[in-house]
Amino acid sequence: MKTTIERKRPAGKRTYIAQGEFAITSQTEAVISTILGSCVATCLWDPEARLGGMNHFLLPDGPAKNSEVSSFGANAMELLINGLIRAGGDRARFRAKVFGGASLYRGLTNAGDQNGAFVLEYLARERIPCDGQSLGGTRARRIEFQPTLGAARQKFVDDAMIVEKAPAAAKSNELELF
Repeated sequence: MKTTIERKRPAGKRTYIAQGEFAITSQTEAVISTILGSCVATCLWDPEARLGGMNHFLLPDGPAKNSEVSSFGANAMELLINGLIRAGGDRARFRAKVFGGASLYRGLTNAGDQNGAFVLEYLARERIPCDGQSLGGTRARRIEFQPTLGAARQKFVDDAMIVEKAPAAAKSNELELF
């Protein structure tokens, strides 16, 4: 796992970010996109500066010794906020929209719920207004964000399905290879 990541530079009008990445742009008509399951993406923008970005994080917290890893919520949020400020944004004008936090693996983890609760608490604590949210549920989402407008579009991914926790296999002396 990478311990740090540079922000992804927009490539033309469309930029895709994966887990642990973020992108920032002020390009008119630019779109940043990602696909989320239990992960969360925060779309953050400064409407006056017409500048914005999106992050994509896996879990709220990580191991103490890897605190700089951008796949974890607090680090991902700080990277996005600081990147926007460096690019000319004013923190006092920031607005947010958040997506993701689905429960795709019933019985295995509640990471989606934890991610959703984390991002809302973080924004409230930092006094960044959250203008919209789509958190939880049982379906994956594709998110497209136009940073200069603060406009976001969500499309549920139809072929994503909940994975049930598999029952423990009975012990035997047989070995099956497939």
